[in-house]
Amino acid sequence: MTLRIAHVLEKTSLATGSVRQMLEAARELSRRGHQVVVVTRPDPRIALELAHTPVHYHPLPLRHELDWLSARQFAHLAQKMQLQVVHVHKGIAHAVALAATFMGARYALFVNRGVSFPVGFFSRFKYRSARVTKVVAVCEAIRQVVLRSTGLPAEKVVTVYAGVDTERFHPQRVDTFAFRRELGVAPHVPLVGHVGIRDWKGWRELLAAFVEVRRKLPAVELVLVGCSSKTQREAVLQYAASLGLGSGVHATLARTDMPEVLAACNLVVDPSWAGTGITGTIREAMALEKPVVATTVGGNGELVQDGECGLLIPPRDVASLAAAIVRLLSDAELARGLGQAARIRVVAGFSTAMRGQRLESLYTQAVKNFLA
Repeated sequence: MTLRIAHVLEKTSLATGSVRQMLEAARELSRRGHQVVVVTRPDPRIALELAHTPVHYHPLPLRHELDWLSARQFAHLAQKMQLQVVHVHKGIAHAVALAATFMGARYALFVNRGVSFPVGFFSRFKYRSARVTKVVAVCEAIRQVVLRSTGLPAEKVVTVYAGVDTERFHPQRVDTFAFRRELGVAPHVPLVGHVGIRDWKGWRELLAAFVEVRRKLPAVELVLVGCSSKTQREAVLQYAASLGLGSGVHATLARTDMPEVLAACNLVVDPSWAGTGITGTIREAMALEKPVVATTVGGNGELVQDGECGLLIPPRDVASLAAAIVRLLSDAELARGLGQAARIRVVAGFSTAMRGQRLESLYTQAVKNFLA
Protein backbone atom coordinates (compact mmCIF):
# COMPACT_ATOMS: atom_id res chain seq x y z
CA MET A 1 0.00 0.00 0.00
CA THR A 2 1.41 3.38 -1.04
CA LEU A 3 0.81 5.99 1.66
CA ARG A 4 0.66 9.78 1.69
CA ILE A 5 2.58 10.88 4.79
CA ALA A 6 3.54 14.17 6.47
CA HIS A 7 6.27 14.57 9.06
CA VAL A 8 5.87 17.81 10.99
CA LEU A 9 8.35 19.56 13.31
CA GLU A 10 8.72 23.22 14.20
CA LYS A 11 12.48 22.96 14.73
CA THR A 12 14.90 23.31 11.81
CA SER A 13 18.49 23.06 13.09
CA LEU A 14 20.29 20.25 11.29
CA ALA A 15 22.40 19.77 14.42
CA THR A 16 19.29 18.79 16.40
CA GLY A 17 18.61 15.10 16.85
CA SER A 18 14.85 15.42 16.34
CA VAL A 19 15.35 17.19 13.01
CA ARG A 20 17.85 14.60 11.80
CA GLN A 21 15.59 11.74 12.85
CA MET A 22 12.60 13.29 11.08
CA LEU A 23 14.53 13.86 7.85
CA GLU A 24 16.00 10.37 7.86
CA ALA A 25 12.57 8.82 8.47
CA ALA A 26 11.07 10.89 5.65
CA ARG A 27 13.79 9.87 3.19
CA GLU A 28 13.57 6.21 4.19
CA LEU A 29 9.78 6.13 3.82
CA SER A 30 10.10 7.82 0.44
CA ARG A 31 12.68 5.23 -0.58
CA ARG A 32 10.08 2.60 0.30
CA GLY A 33 7.74 4.09 -2.28
CA HIS A 34 5.54 6.39 -0.18
CA GLN A 35 4.66 10.01 -0.93
CA VAL A 36 6.18 12.08 1.88
CA VAL A 37 6.09 15.78 2.75
CA VAL A 38 8.16 17.44 5.49
CA VAL A 39 6.63 20.47 7.22
CA THR A 40 8.76 22.84 9.33
CA ARG A 41 9.17 26.53 9.96
CA PRO A 42 10.60 28.18 6.83
CA ASP A 43 14.31 27.40 6.57
CA PRO A 44 16.47 27.20 3.44
CA ARG A 45 18.67 24.58 5.11
CA ILE A 46 15.78 22.11 5.20
CA ALA A 47 14.81 22.94 1.63
CA LEU A 48 18.40 22.34 0.52
CA GLU A 49 18.62 19.11 2.49
CA LEU A 50 15.60 17.74 0.62
CA ALA A 51 16.25 19.39 -2.74
CA HIS A 52 17.56 16.30 -4.51
CA THR A 53 15.20 13.77 -2.93
CA PRO A 54 11.60 12.75 -3.74
CA VAL A 55 10.51 14.18 -0.37
CA HIS A 56 8.43 17.36 -0.67
CA TYR A 57 9.01 20.37 1.58
CA HIS A 58 6.24 22.67 2.79
CA PRO A 59 7.12 25.49 5.21
CA LEU A 60 4.58 26.79 7.73
CA PRO A 61 4.96 29.47 10.46
CA LEU A 62 4.30 27.02 13.37
CA ARG A 63 4.73 29.95 15.75
CA HIS A 64 3.15 28.51 18.89
CA GLU A 65 0.61 25.92 20.06
CA LEU A 66 -2.35 28.27 19.46
CA ASP A 67 -1.28 29.15 15.91
CA TRP A 68 -4.69 28.78 14.26
CA LEU A 69 -3.43 30.22 10.98
CA SER A 70 -0.85 27.43 10.67
CA ALA A 71 -3.52 24.90 11.65
CA ARG A 72 -5.82 26.19 8.90
CA GLN A 73 -3.00 26.11 6.37
CA PHE A 74 -2.03 22.60 7.40
CA ALA A 75 -5.64 21.45 7.13
CA HIS A 76 -5.69 22.81 3.57
CA LEU A 77 -2.41 21.02 2.77
CA ALA A 78 -3.74 17.76 4.22
CA GLN A 79 -6.89 17.97 2.12
CA LYS A 80 -5.01 18.97 -1.03
CA MET A 81 -2.49 16.13 -0.71
CA GLN A 82 -5.10 13.74 0.72
CA LEU A 83 -2.74 12.91 3.57
CA GLN A 84 -3.39 9.59 5.26
CA VAL A 85 -0.74 9.77 7.99
CA VAL A 86 0.66 12.72 9.93
CA HIS A 87 3.61 12.13 12.28
CA VAL A 88 4.43 15.04 14.60
CA HIS A 89 7.69 15.37 16.50
CA LYS A 90 7.31 18.22 19.03
CA GLY A 91 4.65 20.12 20.96
CA ILE A 92 3.82 22.90 18.50
CA ALA A 93 3.59 20.48 15.57
CA HIS A 94 1.35 18.26 17.72
CA ALA A 95 -1.01 21.11 18.61
CA VAL A 96 -1.24 22.41 15.03
CA ALA A 97 -1.87 18.99 13.47
CA LEU A 98 -4.45 18.19 16.14
CA ALA A 99 -6.24 21.50 15.59
CA ALA A 100 -6.31 20.86 11.84
CA THR A 101 -8.47 17.77 12.43
CA PHE A 102 -11.20 20.13 13.69
CA MET A 103 -10.96 22.07 10.41
CA GLY A 104 -11.84 19.29 8.02
CA ALA A 105 -8.57 17.36 7.85
CA ARG A 106 -8.76 13.63 8.44
CA TYR A 107 -5.73 11.40 8.94
CA ALA A 108 -4.08 8.94 11.30
CA LEU A 109 -2.09 11.06 13.78
CA PHE A 110 1.15 9.76 15.30
CA VAL A 111 2.91 11.66 18.10
CA ASN A 112 6.64 11.16 18.61
CA ARG A 113 8.13 11.19 22.12
CA GLY A 114 11.91 11.31 22.40
CA VAL A 115 12.63 12.59 25.93
CA SER A 116 12.23 10.82 29.25
CA PHE A 117 10.72 13.76 31.11
CA PRO A 118 7.11 13.10 32.19
CA VAL A 119 4.42 14.54 29.93
CA GLY A 120 3.36 17.89 31.42
CA PHE A 121 -0.10 18.57 32.81
CA PHE A 122 -1.39 20.62 29.87
CA SER A 123 0.26 18.41 27.25
CA ARG A 124 -1.64 15.41 28.60
CA PHE A 125 -4.81 16.70 26.99
CA LYS A 126 -3.14 16.57 23.58
CA TYR A 127 -1.76 13.09 24.18
CA ARG A 128 -5.08 11.78 25.44
CA SER A 129 -7.10 13.09 22.50
CA ALA A 130 -9.14 10.41 20.76
CA ARG A 131 -7.82 11.89 17.50
CA VAL A 132 -4.29 10.68 18.32
CA THR A 133 -3.80 7.27 16.74
CA LYS A 134 -0.58 6.27 18.48
CA VAL A 135 2.18 7.76 20.58
CA VAL A 136 5.55 6.58 19.28
CA ALA A 137 8.23 6.41 21.96
CA VAL A 138 11.85 6.13 20.84
CA CYS A 139 12.61 3.53 23.52
CA GLU A 140 10.77 1.36 26.00
CA ALA A 141 11.90 3.47 28.97
CA ILE A 142 10.18 6.52 27.47
CA ARG A 143 7.11 4.45 26.63
CA GLN A 144 6.77 3.60 30.32
CA VAL A 145 7.15 7.28 31.29
CA VAL A 146 4.40 8.24 28.82
CA LEU A 147 2.09 5.55 30.15
CA ARG A 148 2.63 6.62 33.75
CA SER A 149 2.29 10.36 33.12
CA THR A 150 -0.69 10.27 30.75
CA GLY A 151 -2.72 7.27 31.90
CA LEU A 152 -3.07 6.12 28.28
CA PRO A 153 -3.88 2.46 27.66
CA ALA A 154 -0.85 0.32 26.90
CA GLU A 155 -1.86 -0.37 23.30
CA LYS A 156 -1.95 3.36 22.51
CA VAL A 157 1.80 3.82 23.10
CA VAL A 158 4.35 1.89 21.03
CA THR A 159 8.14 1.73 20.89
CA VAL A 160 9.98 2.36 17.65
CA TYR A 161 13.68 2.80 18.19
CA ALA A 162 15.26 5.83 16.57
CA GLY A 163 17.69 4.86 13.86
CA VAL A 164 21.12 5.52 12.40
CA ASP A 165 22.02 5.75 8.74
CA THR A 166 24.57 2.94 8.89
CA GLU A 167 25.96 3.84 5.48
CA ARG A 168 26.57 7.49 6.40
CA PHE A 169 28.01 6.37 9.75
CA HIS A 170 30.26 3.67 8.30
CA PRO A 171 33.77 3.25 9.75
CA GLN A 172 35.36 2.67 6.34
CA ARG A 173 33.71 5.65 4.62
CA VAL A 174 34.64 8.48 6.96
CA ASP A 175 37.77 10.60 7.21
CA THR A 176 39.04 9.90 10.73
CA PHE A 177 41.56 12.73 10.70
CA ALA A 178 39.68 15.76 9.30
CA PHE A 179 38.24 16.87 12.63
CA ARG A 180 41.55 16.23 14.41
CA ARG A 181 43.32 18.50 11.94
CA GLU A 182 40.79 21.22 12.66
CA LEU A 183 41.34 20.88 16.42
CA GLY A 184 45.10 20.54 16.08
CA VAL A 185 45.11 17.09 17.71
CA ALA A 186 47.79 14.73 16.42
CA PRO A 187 46.72 11.29 15.09
CA HIS A 188 48.42 9.40 17.95
CA VAL A 189 46.84 11.46 20.78
CA PRO A 190 43.90 9.73 22.53
CA LEU A 191 40.75 11.81 22.08
CA VAL A 192 37.51 11.45 24.06
CA GLY A 193 34.33 12.95 22.59
CA HIS A 194 31.03 14.13 24.05
CA VAL A 195 28.11 15.87 22.31
CA GLY A 196 25.49 18.09 23.94
CA ILE A 197 26.25 21.04 26.20
CA ARG A 198 23.20 21.21 28.42
CA ASP A 199 23.32 20.74 32.17
CA TRP A 200 21.45 17.42 32.14
CA LYS A 201 23.80 16.08 29.47
CA GLY A 202 26.45 15.83 32.20
CA TRP A 203 29.29 17.83 30.68
CA ARG A 204 30.29 19.22 34.09
CA GLU A 205 30.48 15.72 35.53
CA LEU A 206 32.58 14.69 32.55
CA LEU A 207 35.06 17.50 33.15
CA ALA A 208 35.28 16.51 36.81
CA ALA A 209 35.97 12.92 35.76
CA PHE A 210 38.55 14.11 33.25
CA VAL A 211 40.65 15.54 36.08
CA GLU A 212 41.17 11.97 37.29
CA VAL A 213 41.60 10.64 33.75
CA ARG A 214 44.42 13.12 33.11
CA ARG A 215 46.17 12.10 36.33
CA LYS A 216 46.43 8.56 35.02
CA LEU A 217 46.70 9.27 31.28
CA PRO A 218 48.21 12.76 30.90
CA ALA A 219 48.20 12.74 27.10
CA VAL A 220 44.42 12.28 26.71
CA GLU A 221 42.42 15.15 25.23
CA LEU A 222 38.70 15.88 25.36
CA VAL A 223 36.32 17.54 22.91
CA LEU A 224 32.91 18.87 23.95
CA VAL A 225 30.68 19.39 20.91
CA GLY A 226 27.46 21.35 20.63
CA CYS A 227 27.81 24.67 22.45
CA SER A 228 24.81 26.86 21.66
CA SER A 229 26.88 30.04 21.20
CA LYS A 230 30.40 31.41 21.35
CA THR A 231 29.56 32.77 24.78
CA GLN A 232 28.68 29.32 26.05
CA ARG A 233 31.79 27.89 24.43
CA GLU A 234 33.96 30.37 26.32
CA ALA A 235 32.12 29.58 29.57
CA VAL A 236 32.77 25.85 29.07
CA LEU A 237 36.47 26.42 28.45
CA GLN A 238 36.70 28.71 31.46
CA TYR A 239 35.06 26.06 33.63
CA ALA A 240 37.56 23.48 32.36
CA ALA A 241 40.42 25.88 33.18
CA SER A 242 39.07 26.34 36.70
CA LEU A 243 39.52 22.59 37.20
CA GLY A 244 43.11 22.76 35.98
CA LEU A 245 42.21 21.47 32.52
CA GLY A 246 43.22 24.51 30.53
CA SER A 247 45.09 22.50 27.91
CA GLY A 248 43.81 19.46 26.09
CA VAL A 249 40.12 20.40 26.36
CA HIS A 250 38.36 21.59 23.21
CA ALA A 251 34.84 22.94 22.78
CA THR A 252 32.95 23.57 19.56
CA LEU A 253 29.63 24.92 18.41
CA ALA A 254 27.01 22.56 16.97
CA ARG A 255 28.22 20.52 13.99
CA THR A 256 26.56 18.91 11.01
CA ASP A 257 29.54 16.67 10.13
CA MET A 258 28.95 14.22 12.97
CA PRO A 259 30.36 11.14 11.18
CA GLU A 260 33.73 12.91 10.88
CA VAL A 261 33.53 14.30 14.43
CA LEU A 262 32.83 10.94 16.05
CA ALA A 263 35.23 9.04 13.80
CA ALA A 264 38.05 11.26 15.06
CA CYS A 265 37.51 10.07 18.65
CA ASN A 266 39.01 7.01 20.29
CA LEU A 267 36.07 6.88 22.69
CA VAL A 268 32.65 8.55 22.89
CA VAL A 269 30.85 9.15 26.17
CA ASP A 270 27.38 10.21 27.28
CA PRO A 271 27.25 11.20 30.96
CA SER A 272 23.60 12.38 30.84
CA TRP A 273 21.66 12.26 34.09
CA ALA A 274 18.15 13.22 32.87
CA GLY A 275 15.98 13.68 29.82
CA THR A 276 17.57 11.03 27.63
CA GLY A 277 15.76 8.55 25.44
CA ILE A 278 18.55 6.68 23.73
CA THR A 279 21.39 9.09 23.14
CA GLY A 280 21.78 9.57 19.38
CA THR A 281 25.48 10.30 19.68
CA ILE A 282 26.08 6.94 21.33
CA ARG A 283 24.10 5.15 18.63
CA GLU A 284 26.05 6.93 15.88
CA ALA A 285 29.39 6.26 17.53
CA MET A 286 28.52 2.58 17.83
CA ALA A 287 27.72 2.46 14.12
CA LEU A 288 31.27 3.77 13.55
CA GLU A 289 32.67 0.91 15.69
CA LYS A 290 33.67 3.27 18.49
CA PRO A 291 33.75 2.04 22.09
CA VAL A 292 31.23 3.98 24.19
CA VAL A 293 30.51 4.80 27.81
CA ALA A 294 26.94 5.78 28.69
CA THR A 295 24.92 6.29 31.84
CA THR A 296 21.99 4.06 32.73
CA VAL A 297 19.52 6.86 32.02
CA GLY A 298 16.43 6.57 29.84
CA GLY A 299 16.75 3.83 27.27
CA ASN A 300 20.53 3.72 26.96
CA GLY A 301 20.54 0.26 28.49
CA GLU A 302 18.23 -0.95 25.72
CA LEU A 303 20.97 -0.18 23.21
CA VAL A 304 24.22 -0.62 25.13
CA GLN A 305 24.70 -4.10 26.55
CA ASP A 306 27.17 -3.54 29.36
CA GLY A 307 30.48 -5.27 28.74
CA GLU A 308 29.36 -6.59 25.34
CA CYS A 309 29.07 -3.54 23.07
CA GLY A 310 29.93 -0.71 25.48
CA LEU A 311 30.11 0.20 29.14
CA LEU A 312 27.24 1.45 31.31
CA ILE A 313 27.74 3.47 34.49
CA PRO A 314 25.42 5.10 37.04
CA PRO A 315 24.49 8.75 36.36
CA ARG A 316 26.46 11.46 38.17
CA ASP A 317 29.04 8.91 39.33
CA VAL A 318 32.24 10.79 38.51
CA ALA A 319 34.54 8.06 39.80
CA SER A 320 32.86 5.36 37.67
CA LEU A 321 32.94 7.61 34.63
CA ALA A 322 36.66 8.26 35.02
CA ALA A 323 37.38 4.58 35.62
CA ALA A 324 35.46 3.50 32.51
CA ILE A 325 37.28 6.02 30.31
CA VAL A 326 40.67 4.96 31.65
CA ARG A 327 39.79 1.29 31.24
CA LEU A 328 38.89 1.62 27.57
CA LEU A 329 41.82 3.87 26.70
CA SER A 330 44.22 1.48 28.47
CA ASP A 331 42.92 -1.73 26.88
CA ALA A 332 43.04 -1.51 23.09
CA GLU A 333 41.82 -5.08 22.62
CA LEU A 334 38.75 -4.52 24.81
CA ALA A 335 37.99 -1.22 23.07
CA ARG A 336 38.29 -2.80 19.62
CA GLY A 337 36.06 -5.75 20.55
CA LEU A 338 33.36 -3.54 22.05
CA GLY A 339 33.44 -1.28 19.00
CA GLN A 340 33.03 -4.14 16.54
CA ALA A 341 30.16 -5.61 18.55
CA ALA A 342 28.60 -2.16 18.79
CA ARG A 343 28.18 -1.79 15.02
CA ILE A 344 26.67 -5.26 14.75
CA ARG A 345 24.20 -4.29 17.48
CA VAL A 346 23.16 -1.08 15.72
CA VAL A 347 22.82 -2.63 12.27
CA ALA A 348 20.66 -5.44 13.67
CA GLY A 349 18.10 -3.31 15.50
CA PHE A 350 18.78 0.42 15.46
CA SER A 351 19.26 1.39 11.82
CA THR A 352 17.27 3.89 9.78
CA ALA A 353 16.13 1.05 7.53
CA MET A 354 14.80 -0.93 10.49
CA ARG A 355 13.00 2.15 11.82
CA GLY A 356 11.44 2.82 8.41
CA GLN A 357 10.15 -0.73 8.24
CA ARG A 358 8.55 -0.46 11.68
CA LEU A 359 6.95 2.92 10.95
CA GLU A 360 5.64 1.68 7.61
CA SER A 361 3.99 -1.27 9.33
CA LEU A 362 2.36 0.98 11.96
CA TYR A 363 1.14 3.48 9.38
CA THR A 364 -0.27 0.82 7.07
CA GLN A 365 -2.24 -0.85 9.85
CA ALA A 366 -3.55 2.52 11.07
CA VAL A 367 -4.76 3.51 7.60
CA LYS A 368 -6.46 0.15 7.14
CA ASN A 369 -8.23 0.63 10.48
CA PHE A 370 -9.10 4.18 9.51
CA LEU A 371 -10.77 3.00 6.31
CA ALA A 372 -12.56 0.08 7.94
